[in-house]
Amino acid sequence: MKVEMETRQFGSASRQVSEIGQGTWNIEHAPVATAVATLRRGIDLGLTHIDTAEMYGSGKAEQVIAKAIEGHRDETFLVSKVLPSNASRKGVVRACEATLARLKTDRLDCYLLHWRGTIPLQETVAAFEQLINEGKILSWGVSNFDVDDLEEAHGLSTSHPPTCNQVLYHLKERAIEHAVIPWCSTHGIAVVAYSPFGSQSGFPAPRSAGGKVLQEIADVHGATPRQVALRFLLRNPCVFAIPKASTPEHVVDNAQAGQLELSSTELARIDEAFPRGPRPRSLPMI
Repeated sequence: MKVEMETRQFGSASRQVSEIGQGTWNIEHAPVATAVATLRRGIDLGLTHIDTAEMYGSGKAEQVIAKAIEGHRDETFLVSKVLPSNASRKGVVRACEATLARLKTDRLDCYLLHWRGTIPLQETVAAFEQLINEGKILSWGVSNFDVDDLEEAHGLSTSHPPTCNQVLYHLKERAIEHAVIPWCSTHGIAVVAYSPFGSQSGFPAPRSAGGKVLQEIADVHGATPRQVALRFLLRNPCVFAIPKASTPEHVVDNAQAGQLELSSTELARIDEAFPRGPRPRSLPMI
């Protein structure tokens, strides 16, 4: 099966990146052969944006990815994340070098602060800049940052501004649409949606009001409700999504969402079925 995956400018990075990528949270719990086959199938289909973190399986997810990208490193846009407890100037460098060793690569395309902790952000950004100068990372970004934190991070580096903000975003959790997406769009920062199918709250049930809307739209296009949901989230050109797939068949389903085109009427129906609600006091995250 041939899928033409669309790419988009990834923030300030000098790369066009697949709008749909591959998340790897808990991937280490699957049989290694299955996990590797799934990731490789995704790469073959153009889902070359692969996201991981040192926290995922305490580094085991990165080791699985190393097997999957062997011989395909130059095709992938590889992202990992540093824990806030390791976010000091020296800690970031050590953590990055350990991540590179587990991934068996000499560089990351983007390196993120997983969420904000107690270590001054200035230290973390200084370490990111050092890693860029050393060629160990090509860009840096953040995760789970609201607008006030984004503004601070953006002001700490003029030579290497943040490239992306990875945040929780799915049909039942649209808080980032209030301020985060508009701010990132204005400042040229990519927004990466994690858990785009709502891992904790669950995907809309088929018999729910919203689930029926998704199914009706999917039937028109010969698609699946999950493909419709993913396409809706990607309607803003600064947004990317990194759904996790557990099998090669599942990753094919994710990839096919990239070819789906929804009308303005269909987008409006989904918007009405899954209202974004009021802006919360703090940014939701998992």
